[in-house]
Amino acid sequence: MTVQRSMPSRTLGRTGLQVSAIGFGAAPLGDLYARLDDATAIATVEAAGAAGITLFDTSPHYGNGLAEHRCGTALRRMARDSIVLSTKVGRRMVPGAPVERTSQDAISPGFAGGLPHKAVFDYSYDGTLRAVEQSLLRLGTDRIDLLLIHDVDVWTHGDALEQRFREAMEGAYPALERLRAEGVVKGIGLGVNEAEMCVRFAEAGDFDTMLLAGRYSLLEQPALDVFLPLALRKGIGVMMGGVFNSGILATGAVAGARYNYAAPPEPVMEKVRRIEAICARHHVPLAHAALRFPLGHPAVSSVVLGAVSPAEVERNLQALDTVIPAALWGELKAAGLLAAHAPIPG
Repeated sequence: MTVQRSMPSRTLGRTGLQVSAIGFGAAPLGDLYARLDDATAIATVEAAGAAGITLFDTSPHYGNGLAEHRCGTALRRMARDSIVLSTKVGRRMVPGAPVERTSQDAISPGFAGGLPHKAVFDYSYDGTLRAVEQSLLRLGTDRIDLLLIHDVDVWTHGDALEQRFREAMEGAYPALERLRAEGVVKGIGLGVNEAEMCVRFAEAGDFDTMLLAGRYSLLEQPALDVFLPLALRKGIGVMMGGVFNSGILATGAVAGARYNYAAPPEPVMEKVRRIEAICARHHVPLAHAALRFPLGHPAVSSVVLGAVSPAEVERNLQALDTVIPAALWGELKAAGLLAAHAPIPG
């Protein structure tokens, strides 16, 4: 059962939108790693809403549209004006499984299930508008609040990055600018795994928000020196995803732990062990410290977390109730495990 608590909220950059400090990320609802039944998926979204979460982020990528379907089913039972709904562009869906894959196919590694659709990378102007229309249909809503250009990074495209960046800035970006100017959406942005790409896009266009996964966490802070100060100067509201680095900061350095969706190298395991030992000395669960740390930066509006059950939603939210002594952050910095100039939660 989800416990009622006072959920803190923050303004998302210059959009004026108020979002919950903890947002709901729908990637697991696309059958990430394992199949999830519809009833549990929908109940999980409902539990998040009942607990006071107002920011819901999804994408066509998650299960080739399945996460959007499931989110939409649950969110239609909530007052639309009480939530901020975010989804992404860059992939459009073609019904039916592909017979032959091409370089345009948006393969979805890690998803055990999903809809029987072929995902195709498409950052063009027309492709973006088509993808938005598809998302509206899957979500069963008349509007989306935030639209993010998805996965224009080395992680996804490798050597094709520069081509994708040009396509996005010449196609997707003008399409989203038009939708924002017409009042169809309240904010446009980016959703990527690399801080460097956030900087490139922020300098190339006029963006309201960015969702960065895994690059400002208790384990590593590559976004600290350039991107986050830039976001503050430009009024870009940052949503921080991947704060557990795909699992290891939630589970600890245990057998089977995941780091960036793969088995962690030993130096990462050792660093997590040292962080966890300091947290234990202060009687703070590692996952709670990992969740709270990014919220200490003034550029960060919300930490976006996935969940696969109502109980997992509640477990995530318990971090808000944990008192974390300043001495914990100080000891991490003194041990060289946390950047000395990283802002800490107040």
